[in-house]
Amino acid sequence: MKEADLEEQYARFPEIKRSEVQKFVEWIHVQPHISDNFSEGEALHFFHACRYSMEVAKQVLDINLTARTHLDEFFVNLDCERPELRRAMKTISIVPLPGATPEGYRVIVAKLDDLNASNYNFADAMKLYCMIFDFWMYEDGIQPGHVIVIDLKGCALGHLARIGLLQMKKFLFYLQEAAAIRLIGFHFVNIVPFMDKIMALMNPFMKKELSSVLHMHNDINDFYKFVPREMLPKDYGGLGEETSVARDIYYTKLLQNRKEMLEFETRHQVNEKLRPGKAKTVSDLFGIEGNFKKLDID
Repeated sequence: MKEADLEEQYARFPEIKRSEVQKFVEWIHVQPHISDNFSEGEALHFFHACRYSMEVAKQVLDINLTARTHLDEFFVNLDCERPELRRAMKTISIVPLPGATPEGYRVIVAKLDDLNASNYNFADAMKLYCMIFDFWMYEDGIQPGHVIVIDLKGCALGHLARIGLLQMKKFLFYLQEAAAIRLIGFHFVNIVPFMDKIMALMNPFMKKELSSVLHMHNDINDFYKFVPREMLPKDYGGLGEETSVARDIYYTKLLQNRKEMLEFETRHQVNEKLRPGKAKTVSDLFGIEGNFKKLDID
């Protein structure tokens, strides 16, 4: 697990003032509840995602680390040898694609492999998804933007029945309020007849910013307008490796870096006992009545 080269990233984004990022890192390192091992490269992701606003970056970083500490089903026990994650690896493919769109956006594709709905667990699938995404970003560095692609081929109502409303709420909260990325597009391909039911799960928790980049495609040629055909895997009509091959490469990398991912988990959590002021709990993310709210930064 090799962190992206800092010099190369600053060279690609000359508008970023390294002195400002270093001030951000200094702020992080004087926060008693945040790990001393949080790196400049990791801080850079937040600074970039927040469009170089120091105060917004502080807010999003604290929400991110607090969410990772308290949303156990997605961010705790990131041991890829655990049986539930091994099962998820057999159930779904999560594949960051090589190359980029003409705009420089990076693309990640997720699809079902095992179509038996009884083997599908949404929380475990999202945990594996976040692990792959984190690994990818750590090695890939900051980018102009990211595009998420969800392939619904083989998805049945039985899969949908295994997604809890609260789980969807938590995941969309993290994606919209805490993820250190510039999300450019969220695409569903091979859409299913019950898209209305999928959207009924998502719509209550989607902000207009996410809704504005959400696209549904029943024609792959329409999808090619957003992600060039040539950068897609062969099973999507592209020139890249089959999804199954690319998946195995990434899952192997994850297993080979098991120790580093566990260290990543520790580094991306807070120690509530050391937080200045009052310790945060899940209710500080959700609110007493279950509504998400932003955290206050002291």
